[in-house]
Amino acid sequence: MNANVGGIDRILRIIVGIGLIAWTFLGGPVWAWIGVVPLATGLFKFCPVYPLIGLNTCGDKSADS
Repeated sequence: MNANVGGIDRILRIIVGIGLIAWTFLGGPVWAWIGVVPLATGLFKFCPVYPLIGLNTCGDKSADS
């Protein structure tokens, strides 16, 4: 599994994921649990959709291990 999420993309995914999950705990809608997806993709530096559309925001090719 090669890293394909990097830099600002990764930080934004983690912030949005934590924000949505926190909103759920604060009485938000159940659908806000979808925040698990951007949080996981940010933490693992891999988005399964990116290879399908040919996108890679990880500029460092040495991180592809």
